[in-house]
Amino acid sequence: MKYDFDKIIDRRGTNSYKWDTPEEDGVIPMWVADMDFCTAPAVVQAVTRRAQHGIYGYVTVPEAYYQATIDWFGTRHHWAIERDWILYTSGVVPAISAIIKAFTSPGDKVVVQQPVYNCFFSSIVNNGCEIVDNALIATGDTYVMDYDDLEEKTKDARVKLLLLCNPHNPAGRVWSKEELSQVGKICAQNHVIVVSDEIHCELTMPGYDYMPFASISPELQDRCITCVSPSKAFNTAGLQIANIVTNHPDWRKKIDRAINDNEVCDVNPFGVEALIAAYNQGADWLEELRQYLWENYNVLKQYFAQHLPFCQVTKLEATYLVWVDIKSTGLSSDQLTHLLLTEGKVMVNSGTIYGKAQGEGYMRINIACPRARMLEGLKRMAHVINRHVQNT
Repeated sequence: MKYDFDKIIDRRGTNSYKWDTPEEDGVIPMWVADMDFCTAPAVVQAVTRRAQHGIYGYVTVPEAYYQATIDWFGTRHHWAIERDWILYTSGVVPAISAIIKAFTSPGDKVVVQQPVYNCFFSSIVNNGCEIVDNALIATGDTYVMDYDDLEEKTKDARVKLLLLCNPHNPAGRVWSKEELSQVGKICAQNHVIVVSDEIHCELTMPGYDYMPFASISPELQDRCITCVSPSKAFNTAGLQIANIVTNHPDWRKKIDRAINDNEVCDVNPFGVEALIAAYNQGADWLEELRQYLWENYNVLKQYFAQHLPFCQVTKLEATYLVWVDIKSTGLSSDQLTHLLLTEGKVMVNSGTIYGKAQGEGYMRINIACPRARMLEGLKRMAHVINRHVQNT
C-alpha cells in the first residue's frame, strides 16, 4: 500500500477527546468515532500551508470550496448538487440542531430509528421536541426497517421530521435504493421532511454502494435535507466543517436563520482548506483506507469467532464502528463496558447510549486504528469477557 495505516501515532497529551478522556494510563480507546490514522497527505499539506501564513482571522468560503463539494458528489455518487443548495456550518450535529430548530416548534415530534447515533436525542430534546422511535428490527446479523411502524407513526400531525442515518451508525447498514425509496414514500405521504445524516457516506465496505437519499428521484430530493462532511472519512472532525444541502430556497432561508440563531454560522480557515484538499486530492488515500478498514473488520470477525464465539458481530456494510451483541454474556451493556475499562483497560461504547431499549445487550467497537493496536484491544476484551462468563 502507498499509505502506512499500520503506523502507531501517540495521541496522548494532545488534548484528544478520544485518548485523553480515559484518566488512567495504558487504556486503549476504541470508542468515540475518530480514527488513529494520520489524514491524507494532501489535507496535511493544505492545513500546513494555511497555518504558515500566521494570521487566523475570520474566513470567507471561496468558490473552490463549493466546486470541490459539487465535483466530489457528482463524480463519486452521481448526485448533481447546485452551488446555491449548499449551506456551510461547523459540523453535522450543529446542522441537525439548526434544521430541527427551523422546522419545528416546542412540542412537535421527530422520528429516529434506534439504535441510532446518540447526538440525535440531544438535538431533538434541546429544541423542545419529543423523540418518536421507529425502531430497527434485528434479523440475523443485520437490521431492517419497520415500514408499517413508520407509516403509523408519521400519520401523527405533530411529527415534522425523520432523522435518517445513511449509512447507519451503529447498525452499519448501507440502505438500498428500495429501502430509501420506501422511507421517502411514507414520509412524503405524511408531509414529513427527511433529514439525512450522511456523514459516514464514504466509508462503505466492498460490495456496498452508498446512495444519497436526495439522488434517488426529484420527488424525494424535494422532501429532504442532507447533511454531509469529510470529517469521518478523512479524520478531520476537529477542523469543524460540514454542509447542509437542499434545493428549496425557502428551506435554506429558514435553516440559515437557525444557523445564525444557534451561532454556528462561522467556520475556521483550516476546515475550509481541508475540505477542498480532501475532495480534490484525497480519493486514492480514501480507497486505501477503506481497504484497510475492511481487513480490520475481517480480522475482528475471525478473532471473535475463535475467542468469543458466543458474541455475535453485526455485519458491517459501512462505517468503522462494529456493533456486537453481548447478551449471551449475561452482563448488561453498562456492566460489561465498565469491566472492560477497569479490568481490561480498553474503552468501548455501551449500546445503551444509542437507545436504552434497542441498545441494551450491545457494545460498539471503533476499529479505525492500526491493526496491532486493534488486536491488543480485542485480546484484552476476550480476557475480561471470558473470565466473567466462566464465573457466571
